[in-house]
Amino acid sequence: MIKRLCLLLLIANYCTAQNLPSRWDELVASDWSKALQQSDSTCILPIGILEKHGPHAPIGSDLIHVREWAARATKKEYAVVFPDYFYGQINEARHQPGTFSLPPTVVWDLLDATCTEIARNGFKKIVIINGHGGNPNLLQYFVQTQLDKKRDYAVYFFTPGRDSAYNSKVTGLRKSDPASDQHAGENETSTLLYLRPELVKMDSAKIESGNNLKRLSIPNVYTAIWWYANYPNHYAGEGDKATAGFGKVITDNTVESLAKALKAIKADNKTLQLQNEFFDRVLGDEHQHNSSIADNLARLRAMLDSGELTKEEYNAAKRKALKE
Repeated sequence: MIKRLCLLLLIANYCTAQNLPSRWDELVASDWSKALQQSDSTCILPIGILEKHGPHAPIGSDLIHVREWAARATKKEYAVVFPDYFYGQINEARHQPGTFSLPPTVVWDLLDATCTEIARNGFKKIVIINGHGGNPNLLQYFVQTQLDKKRDYAVYFFTPGRDSAYNSKVTGLRKSDPASDQHAGENETSTLLYLRPELVKMDSAKIESGNNLKRLSIPNVYTAIWWYANYPNHYAGEGDKATAGFGKVITDNTVESLAKALKAIKADNKTLQLQNEFFDRVLGDEHQHNSSIADNLARLRAMLDSGELTKEEYNAAKRKALKE
């Protein structure tokens, strides 16, 4: 009898999860607490960009990817998905039509404010998933700067896991050089053929070159213009060699990897615990330092009042104490 009741309870919880929309914008306010509970206060922030993807793939390709990954993964492991977010680093494509590039300070402040607002709505775990190749350095640094002040939430940055079985499948299916397949090439075009084939114009994939022009070569040096120097068409690879079958392999691996990551993040209690421990020590050291300064100033004042220090000696010692 007890086993049967437990089974019925599990089925009821499963059905509730299935009926509860994962998208933030599709939830109703009366279900908000259920979504928080079912997700273990976990929210996905799907980040893409608006940019040219060769002459053949949609401008919102990165958004399509993160949207589909999140939708499919949350059917396996429930979490709330924030609406499509397309504010990131895309300065190198500003010469191409359709690019939406905001000033750097706006990009940074908007991302920080968005995470703060997501947390204000009850989410303690924010999982960034990224579909744009120009974002990882920005996002990794953003995540690291979460330690600049105490917060009541943690930010996680998801990166798909690629094992040997996956790599073997990819090698067997790939038709182009992986070193040159960097943007709107075989990889990205294949996933789009699998996810949204009606948006891909394969007959246009060869009307522009995706070759590396190698117009700038300075050893061991990074410059902002490197991408434009190599790929002025904002196209890197051979999109015409894409197949939906290859795209399915890539997509299935990413979705499964994300679902596993979500399960682990939802069960994670250590990150916030350690984050709080870290800030307790940071703030404790600052408090101790400030107390030490105050004690020194009080001692110097007493020495001035007793005549042990002249006014000039007191001011000099005070400046030194404050500087330290």
